[in-house]
Amino acid sequence: MRDYLSTLERFLVTYRYCKLNVSRMDESIKITTACQQVQCHECGYLVEVPPLVHRQRAQCPRCHYVITTYYQNMVQKLVAFSLAALVLMIAALSFNFLSFSANGQYHSINIFSSIESLADNDYMALAILQSAVILVLPLTILFCLLYLLIPVLFGKKPQHAATLLKVIFALRAWTMVEIFLVAVLVSLVKIMSMADIGIGLSFYAYALFAICMTYTLMYMDEHQMYLTTSCALPKVHKRHSPSHSIQATWALLLTSILLYVPANTLPIMHTDILGDDEPSTILGGVITLWKMGSYPIAAIIFIASIVVPVAKLCILCWLNFSVQAQFAGRKKTRMISYRFTEFIGRWSMIDVFVVAILVSLIQLGNIMSIYPGYAALAFCSVVILTMLAAISFDTKLIWSDQ
Repeated sequence: MRDYLSTLERFLVTYRYCKLNVSRMDESIKITTACQQVQCHECGYLVEVPPLVHRQRAQCPRCHYVITTYYQNMVQKLVAFSLAALVLMIAALSFNFLSFSANGQYHSINIFSSIESLADNDYMALAILQSAVILVLPLTILFCLLYLLIPVLFGKKPQHAATLLKVIFALRAWTMVEIFLVAVLVSLVKIMSMADIGIGLSFYAYALFAICMTYTLMYMDEHQMYLTTSCALPKVHKRHSPSHSIQATWALLLTSILLYVPANTLPIMHTDILGDDEPSTILGGVITLWKMGSYPIAAIIFIASIVVPVAKLCILCWLNFSVQAQFAGRKKTRMISYRFTEFIGRWSMIDVFVVAILVSLIQLGNIMSIYPGYAALAFCSVVILTMLAAISFDTKLIWSDQ
C-alpha cells in the first residue's frame, strides 16, 4: 500500500510539472490547439478555423478569402526580421545612395536629399508622400511590432495591443518600399546612357532593408497576431448603409478619372539641357525607352503607369455598378477581380518614384537638370484615390443576397 501511494505521489508531481511546462509554451503554439470562430473579412461568413500546422492556411469556404496562415515560430521570425530591417534602415540613411557624373560635373544624393529636392521644387505634397511611404510608415510598423512582440517572447501581454494592431494593419497597404526599389532600378536604366552612375552603400543597405521588410509583412498574419497578443479578434461590421459605400466609391472613382486626363496629357517631368527644355509625358517616356532598346523597362512603365490604372478604374467601376444594380451572378469572379485591383494598385507609383529620383539625382545647373511636371502630382493623386476607392468598396455587398 505504501509503494502504491509513493507511485501515485510521483505521478501527481510529474503531472503538475508537465502542466506547468505546457502553460509556459510559446503563445504561437497555443494558437493551434483550439478551433476559433472567425468572421470572413470580405464576405462576412462565419468560419470555424481548425488547428493548423506550419504553413497551413484556412480559407473561407464561400469566397475563398485566406483568413489566416499559421507559421511556426512566427513571433521569433517577426522580431528577427524587424530588428534586421531597423539596422539596415539606419545604414541606408547614413551613406550616399546614388551618384551622377557628366561633363566633369558630379552630384550625389542620399535618401533625405531625394525628398528635399522635391520640396525645393515646390512639390511638397510629393515630398511628404515619398517620405511617408518609404520611411515613416515602414518604420512605424517595425517599432509597433517590436513593442508588441518583445513582451510576448518573455511571456507578458503588451499594453495597448488592440489599438497598435489596428494601426499596423491599416498602414500595411501604404508601405511601398519594394516599389521604390524597383523605381530606382528603372531610373538607373533610363540615365545609364547619359552619364556615369555610381551606386553607394545606402543602395545595398536599402535593398536588404526591402527584403527584410517584405519578409516581415509576409509573416505578419492578422488573425495570428491578435491571438498571439491575447487580443479579441476584431469583428467585421457592415457599413452604415450600402448606398453610403457605393456613393463614396463612385465619388473617388470619378475624381480619379478626371485627374487621369491631365496625368497623361501634361508633362510628368522636364529635362533642361543647356537651357533647352524638353518636356516628357508618361507615354512619351515609354516611347523613348523603347527606341533606346530598353524593352523590359519600357514594358514595366507601360504596364504600371498606363495599363494598371486603366484596368483598375474599369474593374472598380464594374464592381461598384454590379452591387448598385444588385447583380446576383459571378460572385467569385467579382471577388477575384477585386483582389487583383487591390494587389496591383500600389505598383502604379513606380513612375512617380522614377521622377522623384531623377529630379534629385540630375541637378547639374545649366548643363543638365530635371524638374517634375504637373502630371506627377495628378498621377500620384490618381493612384491614391483608386486605392481609397478599393478600400471604400464594400465586398460584402457582393454576397448580400446570401
